Amino acid sequence: MALLSLSNVTKRFGDNLIFENVSFNIEDGHKLGFVGINGSGKTTLFKVICDELDYDSGDIFKNKSLRIGYVEQFTLRGSNRNVFEELLTIKQSLIDIEQDLANLQQEIEIKSINDNNNELEGLITKKHSLEEQYARDGGYTYKSIARSTLIGLGFEEKELELKVENLSGGQKTKLTLAKLLFSDSNLLLLDEPTNNLDISSIEWLENFLINYKGSFIVISHDRYFLDRVTTETLELESHRVTLYSGNYSKYVTLKAEKNKTLERQYEQTQKEINRIEKIIEQQKRWNQERNYVTIRSKQKSIDRLESTLVKPDEEMEKMKFHFKVIAGGNREVLITKELAKNFDHKELFKNANISVLKQEKVFIVGPNGCGKTTLLRIILGEEPKSSGEFIIGGNQKIAYFSQTGDEITSNQTIFDYIKDLHPQMTNTEIRSALAIFLFKGEDAFKEIKDLSGGEKARISLLKIMLSESNFLILDEPTNHLDILSREALEDALMEYEGTMLIVSHDRYFINKLADKIYKLEKSGTKEFKGNYDFYLANDIPNEVQKEVKEKNTSYKERKEKEALERKKANRIKKIEEEIAKNDEEIAKLEEQSLSPEIGANYEKAMEISSKINNLKAKNDELFEEWSKIN
Repeated sequence: MALLSLSNVTKRFGDNLIFENVSFNIEDGHKLGFVGINGSGKTTLFKVICDELDYDSGDIFKNKSLRIGYVEQFTLRGSNRNVFEELLTIKQSLIDIEQDLANLQQEIEIKSINDNNNELEGLITKKHSLEEQYARDGGYTYKSIARSTLIGLGFEEKELELKVENLSGGQKTKLTLAKLLFSDSNLLLLDEPTNNLDISSIEWLENFLINYKGSFIVISHDRYFLDRVTTETLELESHRVTLYSGNYSKYVTLKAEKNKTLERQYEQTQKEINRIEKIIEQQKRWNQERNYVTIRSKQKSIDRLESTLVKPDEEMEKMKFHFKVIAGGNREVLITKELAKNFDHKELFKNANISVLKQEKVFIVGPNGCGKTTLLRIILGEEPKSSGEFIIGGNQKIAYFSQTGDEITSNQTIFDYIKDLHPQMTNTEIRSALAIFLFKGEDAFKEIKDLSGGEKARISLLKIMLSESNFLILDEPTNHLDILSREALEDALMEYEGTMLIVSHDRYFINKLADKIYKLEKSGTKEFKGNYDFYLANDIPNEVQKEVKEKNTSYKERKEKEALERKKANRIKKIEEEIAKNDEEIAKLEEQSLSPEIGANYEKAMEISSKINNLKAKNDELFEEWSKIN
């Protein structure tokens, strides 16, 4: 059943075409990703679907059962409630039933005292009917589900009592998203929902959407997220929308195949047109009546071919740049030992032990607020440490990318800003450098104060490119970048021959680049020698130890808890089996070591002793993991 259908929908702002002839259907249960460069019109299409903007032509059909949920409908303006109360307003109908039930109970008690049986029976019947409706609409579980939603999106228990008016921008964004997810909508329109979420909250959102029974369209630059939650992909490019079957990675493959096919067909058709045109020219030179019959026939063939000729889209303009690296630098680029940071006697983190070697690509991950940015600022000398130490190797020239972009503040134009930083560069060199980062023509003379977050991020990357370095320290460098820009940054970093220390929650980005990952927690750091998939597969003890912050009797949460318990039990079983196997091997080796032949062979005896010690050390590690899980 189609919930929503668009047919040839076109939208302009004045003479500016945003999109044209957009046609697609949303069926019940569809899970669509929506991709396209920043400013291509994705959010505008959402607003057209929600009737917040008019469209110029075409038709939009909405099923009578359609209930659209869009973030703009769940604003927090003027609320004096706390976080939990604000979320519960989405279920006002249940709150009203609760009040009605309380009033009925009071009336029933009064009638019971007055012994008015006729009226009492009617009130009891009405109360039973309301209780059935309350249960049917989820009245007995909605508060626990609301709490779980807020906790899942990153609120701490104590933060549920905060007044909405006192929330930070990021907290308000998360609360608005919670209201959207908690609504009774059957079509969610999600516009960059992972912004302001840390990895654990994104994973919670992914699981929510994977299990969501309704439909959704999600705009996102988070490719890992899109791969996990979507089964189809809408692309808005060159004012047209194209629907591809599959998640983001599948879409990339299908689009490449489609473009190759179109290019091949275009070239073949052009060759055929050229061949026929040569025949026509030849016929004209012969200048006989029968030749004109042939000319007319061949011209019809050309007209037919040209009517079917589809010119492939030109490849979207993409940044392509290189970070220059200077030679030199010690093998040990950065070592931190038991580094700790407190604010007003409150511990942010401790025992941060990190080792970054020359040419390594090292990532730091962890929840929002764990101190990742603070750790970078300590290393850069911008923030004092509370205890511990860190050593930066000799001959290291650092280039730093700040996630806030606060250092890019000026009333100058972009051109003048770069000119002041690099007075030795000619005007032509500056224009060429700006063009690499897509600031062409008049864009080079935009004022810094008027730039968007994405434009400031590109300026920060340009500064790093021009600075030359051998040690990059980057704090959330993919924030504000669209997918094409993220891919360009990945390409540049893959080619960079220096060393990198990067804070990021972009799992696709981490997966592509990381040699090593450190997970920063309040108690210290954990090291994982591999990419994000390796980290995910080996962070099992933490995963199974996660606190169940709020019990929920809903079917969905019971299933999630059961799955977690099964995962825990399976891991325990594997550990126990591996310990038993190692014990058997140790017993065999110890028996071998007692034989006269081994006793007389010093080298063989040492080899067996080393194997025994390694197996015992492995069992110690396994037992420690087993203890943590239990």
